[in-house]
Amino acid sequence: MTQQNKHPHNADEKDPLTHINEQKRARMVDLSDKDSTRRTAVAHSRVKMDPATLERIKQGKVGKGDVLAVAQVAGVMAAKKTSDLIPMCHPIPITGVDIHFSDNDRDTLFVEATVKTTGQTGVEMEALTAASATVLTIYDMCKAMDKGMVLGPTYLQKKTGGKSGDFIREEMGETF
Repeated sequence: MTQQNKHPHNADEKDPLTHINEQKRARMVDLSDKDSTRRTAVAHSRVKMDPATLERIKQGKVGKGDVLAVAQVAGVMAAKKTSDLIPMCHPIPITGVDIHFSDNDRDTLFVEATVKTTGQTGVEMEALTAASATVLTIYDMCKAMDKGMVLGPTYLQKKTGGKSGDFIREEMGETF
């Protein structure tokens, strides 16, 4: 995996992890002295399914309703609730969430979640949470006809802004 600007923190004494206090216990990072900047994160995930399931989703013939519309709303809602789910995440003012779908015309539905903010910390966790909730909702809405669906991988595709700089992941195979 190639990436730009790996996160600078490591576990040695010269450069301690910011989520660990002096007693080596977890803590929420203090953002008080950080400047607000524009930040964006993009996460990807996917659902591999029976080809007939994908076709029914695309045709809008799933008994529980419009799978993609419901999954999209679930992703947006999840991004806004990330700090309620992940203990050390800060509640942040999200300025935008967008969920996009594509498929391979066979058996895989791809999800791309983009989250934006102007703030003191990034939105990587919010993008990952949005992508995860989106694929979980797809599973929930289609499990009656296809319990064998496989979710993931879910991963950060890119992030911009902040002290650590930009990050771009090389493609992980078949995606957008």
